[in-house]
Amino acid sequence: MVKIRLRRLGYKKNPVYRIVVLNSTTKREAAPIQHLGFYNPKTKEMKLDKQAALDWVKKGAQPTKTVQFLIDKCNDDGTLNYQKKNVEKLSKKAQAKLQAEKEAAAKEEAKTEEASA
Repeated sequence: MVKIRLRRLGYKKNPVYRIVVLNSTTKREAAPIQHLGFYNPKTKEMKLDKQAALDWVKKGAQPTKTVQFLIDKCNDDGTLNYQKKNVEKLSKKAQAKLQAEKEAAAKEEAKTEEASA
């Protein structure tokens, strides 16, 4: 069985991966059938030959979960479509204050709707 998977490169605590097509019985470092691209998880940089990857999938190659995710999130030019999530972590006091402000705004809006009706 042929698989599309990641091949680890880079040095300690700084991985860089190549996306390769391999026979499933061979080791991760074995000679690949084809190189499809690379992926750097720290910088979210990727270059992938998406058309070749989809051709291999049509031929029956099975991508790993991570490679399938990368193929799905890949643009047509082979770059990663990554958007950083902006999540603000608030303390419990700040969360309670924000919730109270929302409730006060909702009550004020309800009052204005009743007055206009």
